[in-house]
Amino acid sequence: MLLIKNTKVGQIRYNFILLILFLFFFIFSDLNADEGLEGSNTEIKILDKISSKNKLVKLKNGKKFLYKDLSIKSFKCKNSEFDDNPEITAYIQVRDLTKKDNDDVFIFNGWIFSSSPSITPFDHPVYDIWLVGCN
Repeated sequence: MLLIKNTKVGQIRYNFILLILFLFFFIFSDLNADEGLEGSNTEIKILDKISSKNKLVKLKNGKKFLYKDLSIKSFKCKNSEFDDNPEITAYIQVRDLTKKDNDDVFIFNGWIFSSSPSITPFDHPVYDIWLVGCN
């Protein structure tokens, strides 16, 4: 009789350990699923309004990129997790190098969206920037 009780206790402990391992795997696999959505490069398109020429630029996140009179730095970009309505977001900072006024450090500092560039518009008299991709 004592032998039967000990095997039941051992089986309960075994099932409990399996449950803990399953929950641990489930939680950490869900956290790692978001890592594939974030990219290390941000692709933007810059339009020169005077010459009507545009240029596709691939920015490495965290690095400055100089384009004529602009200094552009991308910090983060992310693809949406929904396939039916894809959305790409990126956080960028843009400086106009011709301005020497310290009051206006950035002409743009914020999130931009690929589907709705008018939500946080980039307002510059010569250049326009669109978010194209994140990879």
